[in-house]
Amino acid sequence: MIKNIIPLLNLREGKEGKIVELRGGFGFQRKIRVMGLREGKKIRIVSIQPAGGPITIEAEGNMVTIGRGMAQRIFVEVE
Repeated sequence: MIKNIIPLLNLREGKEGKIVELRGGFGFQRKIRVMGLREGKKIRIVSIQPAGGPITIEAEGNMVTIGRGMAQRIFVEVE
């Protein structure tokens, strides 16, 4: 089975995925992990703000808002 792995930024509103990779340095990874986002966690896109605004995601019942630059470095597996 071929896995479909895409940047979180490419996931549409209401869609779900599982985090498989965080691409970034120590500071980026620490910040993301403090927010409760790590490999293996299932997430859902709650909203995508227009005009380059932030993305709100839900992970295990917690809402987290991140910028598009961060979302581009979080890779998720989708079905």
